[in-house]
Amino acid sequence: MVEGPIAPERDADAGGSSVLQRRGRRLEYLTTAWNSLEAVVAVVTGLAAHSLALVAFGLDSCIEVFASLVVLWHLGGAPEAAEPLRARRALRLIAGAFGVLALYLGAQAVHALIARTQPESSPVGVGFMAATVVVMFVLARAKRRTGRALGNRPLVANGTMTFIDGCLAVGILVALGLQMTAGWWWTDPLAAGVVAIVAFNEAREGWQSAAAPPTPPAQSPGGG
Repeated sequence: MVEGPIAPERDADAGGSSVLQRRGRRLEYLTTAWNSLEAVVAVVTGLAAHSLALVAFGLDSCIEVFASLVVLWHLGGAPEAAEPLRARRALRLIAGAFGVLALYLGAQAVHALIARTQPESSPVGVGFMAATVVVMFVLARAKRRTGRALGNRPLVANGTMTFIDGCLAVGILVALGLQMTAGWWWTDPLAAGVVAIVAFNEAREGWQSAAAPPTPPAQSPGGG
């Protein structure tokens, strides 16, 4: 879920703000690097195994890379309180990207269910999904904490997306396991459909969040 307006916490005051901004950028660089690798591995293994779920996750990772680049662009500018339109533009760019992904994956999932596409096993894909679960949850927690401390809605929103990315990895890992062990072919397009639904919800909530006014920065005790 995309966060509503938030105010910076006390440790973002003065010099602490620049430290948090650097931390936020490092987290986004790490996320971008992992999601880039994630996209390549998921799409390649998904195409090789005819797994729509893996391809869907790879495409979702591409959107995550785009979202991280948008957040990095936003972190390089003025705080939201000084330049609210910049934050709204960032949130809408991310929401629009998720909307496009939702439409594409929804159509592909329906087509795969109708065509009864039979995916093959992908041990490499399963192993990488397991690693992704751990990495995404760790990055998500760090980004949300840093974003809240900065009062940076795009960073908090991106942290939420990273958490959802980890949840999707769990779901796809389960789907791939069921397909490999029980032969339930339909779990593959079903998992892709779940990704589409989550992406649509992120697009909707992101657009709504962009329309909400920012909360004025919180002042530390004794501040003017």
